[in-house]
Amino acid sequence: MRVTIARRHFYLHPIEVEQAMSGVKPESASGASVKIGGIAYPVMQVGAAITHQDRRDFSAREVYLAMKTLGFSCRTAPS
Repeated sequence: MRVTIARRHFYLHPIEVEQAMSGVKPESASGASVKIGGIAYPVMQVGAAITHQDRRDFSAREVYLAMKTLGFSCRTAPS
């Protein structure tokens, strides 16, 4: 499926995202998070892992929307 992150198009399948995050220890999530393989990861950590870009190049919202599009369970930052 095509998603846009940092004005770049990525063609990703949910399995590719799961493989990229497999074995990765999640950072503490104080903002939005996405559940991948039963583990909650901060969206910025996921974005960096799947795009291989610096976290300053994209926003949490971009990754959040991309992960929702791919069918992952996402949670916004606690208020």
